[in-house]
Amino acid sequence: MAKPESRSTTEDGGRSATVQSVDRALLVLEILATLGQAGVTEIAAELGVHKSTVSRIVSVLEARGYVEQLSDRGKYRLGFAIARLARATSAQLDLVKQSQAACDALALESGETTNLAVLDGDRIVNIAEAIGPAGIALRTWVGQSCPAHATSSGKVLLAALSGPELRQRLAARLESFTDATITTRTALQAELDVVCERGWASVREELEVGLNAVAAPVYDADAQVVAALSVSGPSYRLGEDAFDATAKRTVAAAESISRRLGFIAISAR
Repeated sequence: MAKPESRSTTEDGGRSATVQSVDRALLVLEILATLGQAGVTEIAAELGVHKSTVSRIVSVLEARGYVEQLSDRGKYRLGFAIARLARATSAQLDLVKQSQAACDALALESGETTNLAVLDGDRIVNIAEAIGPAGIALRTWVGQSCPAHATSSGKVLLAALSGPELRQRLAARLESFTDATITTRTALQAELDVVCERGWASVREELEVGLNAVAAPVYDADAQVVAALSVSGPSYRLGEDAFDATAKRTVAAAESISRRLGFIAISAR
């Protein structure tokens, strides 16, 4: 009698098969991008796999809108879902382009580091940065992912979500980083209500001991919060007594970015 596979072996095999399928699907998209259009036989030859394998992959991609069939010739080409992803990437690149000057000016005015961040699940990702004259560029935050609930930018972005979406993104118990980190959804919601009321957010050593920050929302032409602009600095320079003044500058800079994105304040307030 054959010895049954262990659970770990079965799971590893399943993961390997999944990764292979994803890799092949991406290769199909690359082949179509290169050739413009191709049939199942052509694609199978390029991949070195059986036509039935390509048919299954193409079927899933077609259902998702990533490829479409040319009815008269039975060939496939890239679908409109690819264009949707490209637009999303272009929008983010445009956001960086439109915000960099404001980041630079705010960093010069505040003397501290400024960042522009977007929401990614329950975390934020910084996509633009400027170092103020008081800052020391020991590291860059661009591309760095941080927990949303422990950052000023994250609070701004979370405050823009509906209740159900907020609950879906965040765990009931939030990770603690310092003694000051908010660790429950109830306490966080109370903080987000304040953010909505006053129009900006702050953190007091909630992600790192000795690091404070304030942030304000950036709106697009549809009056949706698409990013958050923040100023961060050491607590001995950016103390709580400086929050109001720094927030005023940050809100003004964020509004200038919003206007460049086509936002009209009257339509959103």
